[in-house]
Order: sequence, then C-alpha cells, then structure tokens
Amino acid sequence: MREEIEKAFEVIKNGGIILYPTDTIWGIGCDPKNEKALEKINILKKRSGKHFIVLVESERLLSRYAKIIPDVCYDLIDFSEKPLTIIYPKGQFVAKQVLANDGSIGIRVVKDKFCSTLIQKLKSGITSTSANVSEDKSPTKFEDISDTIKNGVDYIVNLPLSTKNPIPSQIIKIGENSEVTIIRK
Repeated sequence: MREEIEKAFEVIKNGGIILYPTDTIWGIGCDPKNEKALEKINILKKRSGKHFIVLVESERLLSRYAKIIPDVCYDLIDFSEKPLTIIYPKGQFVAKQVLANDGSIGIRVVKDKFCSTLIQKLKSGITSTSANVSEDKSPTKFEDISDTIKNGVDYIVNLPLSTKNPIPSQIIKIGENSEVTIIRK
C-alpha cells in the first residue's frame, strides 16, 4: 500500500487526477484547490454544474474546509454506522467547482486506511466523485468502470475496495441553524 500512496501523492501534487478505492465506491479525485484538475474530471465525466465532495481524515481537517460546523455534525459523524457525507453551510479554501451555488460544501470523514493515509501525506483533503460518466450507474467493482474513465485519469491506484458491499455514502445537508435535510439514505 505504501507504494500506491506514494504514486497517488505524486500525481495529485503534480496536478493530476487519480482513480482510487474510497471507503464507499471507486472514486476519481484530485487536489480540491486545483481548478484545472477539477475541470479535467468534469470533462472526463461529461458533466457540468455539479460540485465535488472532499474527503478528510480528521475533524481538524474538516474544520479547514467547513467554515461553519453546527454541533449536531459531530454527533452525526461519531454515531453514523455507514459512511456519511455531510453538506455544511459554508465551505472555504477550495476551488469554486467544489462549492455548491449556495457556498455549501460536502465533506466526508473517512476511516479507510488508504484514503486516510493518502490524505495525511497530502496534508489536505482529496476530492471524490463516482468513477462513472455522468448519468451512468456508479460502478461497485473495478471491472465495471468504463475504459473512458480508466484511460482518462493520470493514475489508477492498484488496490481493492476495502468494503465488501460497496454503496455510495449517505448524504445529509445541515443548515446554519442545524436544520437537517436527508439527500440520500
């Protein structure tokens, strides 16, 4: 795993995009501040107007990107039994493509060893979006990822998904006054 982390680290630091196993499904990722890399992902996925989520490995890093973290979020993170992406009211220190039109930002605190170690080495979060062309089904196995995606990234991490039954994360949006909206169960 160490070699894969080193290779992915170099690609991301040099402005590239990677195809990698996340704590949920296969994802495409890059530096959340790199507008060119984010645009490359949008072109590869044939999408526009959708924002990205950011994966972090700690509450400390979460507070770098989420300007406002309502208290209820800490309980949601601590007690969630499944991977949970929370959309926070205000994001910061990322490229504009990462933020939604209202300035909110989706962030997931990961426990996956590969993702956590890569994020620690980068000393920053990493973007994540499903490894599929927009509107196609999200692949749950590496074999289901299209050649378009595989050929369009700068590096494919050679590790399996750590989860046995991969599914996308739950998504909850939290308002500034702790209002909760369930986006995906």
